[in-house]
Formats: sequence, structure tokens, C-alpha cells
Amino acid sequence: MMQDQQAYFVLFQGARVFSPQDLGTQDVLVAGERVAAIGTHLELPSSWPVRVVDLKGYYLLPGLIDAHVHIIGGGGEGGFATRTPEAYLSAITSAGVTTVVGVLGTDGITRHMAGLLAKARGLEAEGISTFIYTGAYEVPTRTITGSVRSDLILIDKVIGTGEIAISDHRSAQPLLEDIKKLAAEARVGGMLAGKAGVVHLHLGDGSSGLAMLFQIVEETELPAGQFLPTHVNRNPWLFADAIAWGKKGGAVDVTSGVSPAGGMARAIKPSRAIKQAIVEGVPLTNITMSSDGFGSAPVFGPNGELVGLTVGKQDSLIQELRDLVQQEGLPLEQAVQVVTSNVARVLKLPRKGVIQIGSDADFAVFTPELELEQVWARGRLMVDAGKPVVFGTFEQSLG
Repeated sequence: MMQDQQAYFVLFQGARVFSPQDLGTQDVLVAGERVAAIGTHLELPSSWPVRVVDLKGYYLLPGLIDAHVHIIGGGGEGGFATRTPEAYLSAITSAGVTTVVGVLGTDGITRHMAGLLAKARGLEAEGISTFIYTGAYEVPTRTITGSVRSDLILIDKVIGTGEIAISDHRSAQPLLEDIKKLAAEARVGGMLAGKAGVVHLHLGDGSSGLAMLFQIVEETELPAGQFLPTHVNRNPWLFADAIAWGKKGGAVDVTSGVSPAGGMARAIKPSRAIKQAIVEGVPLTNITMSSDGFGSAPVFGPNGELVGLTVGKQDSLIQELRDLVQQEGLPLEQAVQVVTSNVARVLKLPRKGVIQIGSDADFAVFTPELELEQVWARGRLMVDAGKPVVFGTFEQSLG
């Protein structure tokens, strides 16, 4: 499939390119870590060090962006033995993901912001792109420098605050004023740093749903785009709120790991939720999907008691993307946006989520049946023939 294992230029030939728009059959030239040219029958001088990748019969998509990953683990709702393990490189890339946004969660004590930042830097050194949210479930929330605003301004990887819990028995039961002030901090910090500054909100099964967000945008100057609520497909009443929120101009994040198949009986299957939201009038550009990878997926009884616990898996992203096309009938160029360009737009990640001249060379190569074949992160082959070829620093030595 390939020639020249070491070269500055990589020429991808003959793939059907989804940028995410369907560009038809194209060649894509990569120089270093960036896309340098796109066209039919691209040719380079024979003296140039070029690695040729024959992708005839394959689909070339932007690398997936997973905007909610517990890269240092999460959970702990059932005690210390239920703290989930850290993410590792090959598990991320094997899910077609080339960019992750790390989060804390329920536990902001034994998991902390300094550790989250260090892990993000480590994963980036191993080959993928990483960002983080500052904060955890509680309000006032966890930071590195002492405030959300200064974290956004002073720390390059911080792009917003989250995941802040509302409408959940595990939350700090924040008041409306708490979330207003937090959003104001994030907004100004984001403006001064040239970042999204979004407030990424964990939504539980509480009856209040997104009521707090509707009230904030009605009573203040804060726009709906300041917030990114997630897990919105976890129950019917929350999802109804999410549809109303999306139609109002807010972004909504469906969780690929939240599904009836995972033991969450009231959940709406992610691919079905996305199709339903579109049918009911939510603009496609306002819909994203993340995995909640490496976090815990607890199941609680009627009195809040823990009755089950699993670990979120990132490969659910590909499964739900596939089902969105094959079961829900959404064209691939639309379906792929919820895990690529839409995420990049909401989080203001330039050069991510698209295949165009100047964008990062992050690619996921699929068969027409949407089986993952290759993953390239910043111009480097990470997965080939569906198997990882690059591993994290200690993966192989630990077995």
C-alpha cells in the first residue's frame, strides 16, 4: 500500500475525500504536519523525498475530534476500587481519534488539574493533539492558577471550563448565579486568549434539565454559544430540552457511550438522537458527538444508589458514526461533521476537523463500509490495516 517509509512529503493518491464535504476522488499532498495541496493527479519532482500512499477505493476523512475524554481516568462513584484507568495512545488512535479534549469529572480531589495537564502534554508528545477543560463537577471549580479566567489566558491547552455538573445528584447543586459567574469568567478569559472559553456542562437525570441555561440566556447578555451541554441523549426529557436549546442557537453534545445497549434503559441511541434532532429542526452545525471515553458510566437506582458501573469506550464514536449513515440514512459528508468540523467550530480549533490546504494532516481512512483502515495524526501513520502501529511510551513494556 505504501512506499518510502521516511519522507517529508506524503502523497495520498486516489481516495474519495470528505473534507468533510464530498470532494470526490482527489490526491492530497502533506508537507510535514500540514496539508499542502489537494487536486487530481498531483505530481511531484522525482527527486523529492515522497512517501506514496495508494488509497484507491478508500474514503479519506478528517481525523475525529473527541471533545470529552477522561484521559487520566474518572469514576470512583463506587469507592476507590472503581476509579477508571487512564487513557492510552493506541486506544485513542484505534478509535479514529487524532484530537482529544481532556476532562476531570466527579472526582476533583484524587484527580486534579495538574495531572490532567501533564497527561495532555504526554499524549501530544506521543503523537496526537490535545486540549483540556479546567474544572470538575463542583462549583467553585478546580483550576491550576486560581481562576478559570487566568487558566484560559495563561495555559495554552485550556480552551474552556468543565465538565461542570448540573441537574445531577452528584453536582454541587450550583445556583443560577454560580453558573452565570462561571460563564462570565470563561467568556472574558476566552476573549482575551483568543479561545472558545465555553462552559462544558455535564447533565444528569434531574428533572430541571437545561432550564438553568434557558434562564441565563434570557436574563443576561451571555449567548447560547457560551455553553456546551453534554450527555443530552441520556433521557427523553433532557433530549427534548436539548432540541429546544439547539433550535435556539446553542450547541448540543450527544454522548456516543450513552446508549440503551450500555445498560442505560432511558437513553436514546446516539445515532438516532442526532437524526431526530436534525429532523426536528436543530441545525446540523449545532450538533456534536463525544465519547466520554475512559470515564465511568454508572447506573443509579431510584434512591441514588449505585447499581452498575462500566467504563466509557472511545470506539463507540465510530460505531455511532457508522449507524448514523447505515441505519439512519444520513449522508456521510453530513454525518462526519458531528465528530470533526462541528466540534472544531464550537471549540475554535483552527486547522482541525477539515481537510483543506493549511489544515493539520489528521486523517481517518475508512473502507466504503466505514471500517477503519488507517489513522494519521499530524502527518504520522498511527494505525494501519485497522491496527495500531505507534504505541504510548510504556504500552508495550506493560503488555
